[in-house]
Amino acid sequence: MTKRQAIVEHIKRNAKENGYYTCPDTQLFNDLIDGLTTNTTRYGYGSCPCRVASGMKNQDSDIICPCEYRDADVDEFGMCYCGLFVSEKIKDDPSQMRSIPERRPQEVIDAALAAVETKPTTVESSEHATQNQNTSSLKVWRCTVCGYLCARELPPPICPICKARAERFKRFVLSETRQPHVSFS
Repeated sequence: MTKRQAIVEHIKRNAKENGYYTCPDTQLFNDLIDGLTTNTTRYGYGSCPCRVASGMKNQDSDIICPCEYRDADVDEFGMCYCGLFVSEKIKDDPSQMRSIPERRPQEVIDAALAAVETKPTTVESSEHATQNQNTSSLKVWRCTVCGYLCARELPPPICPICKARAERFKRFVLSETRQPHVSFS
């Protein structure tokens, strides 16, 4: 079984065990699974592909999928922040999927961004160094509608947060002198 297949199996089992469903949009579901697979390979844990991860498990424990905000999000909005876990209502009518507010405290987000900005372009950790060597060459894209960031060669076909199309993404640069090292896909 591949890593991706194991993640899909884990997500589907977790959804069923907790009374949820998985994202009814096949393309979005696959994009989210690809992001989880990338983050699992990159860090050794599946941080949410829709959030900035610091790359340090103890700092990212709240956003390891399924994140600690999932239950409250699904209860209130019918879906989790990235849309991977949904209620029956959303499963039956995917047109109701929409951007929802971030519950992760701003100071935690800021700390993750700071960790990303100060990381060297080459990873010093021997455990994941080989896997991470090529991540600094990825382009970072920002959704101009909701601000979602992703690191990949091309922008996603659809924003996992607000569902904006690829043409609404613009290249994102943290500074004039340095390309960002972003920790999610």
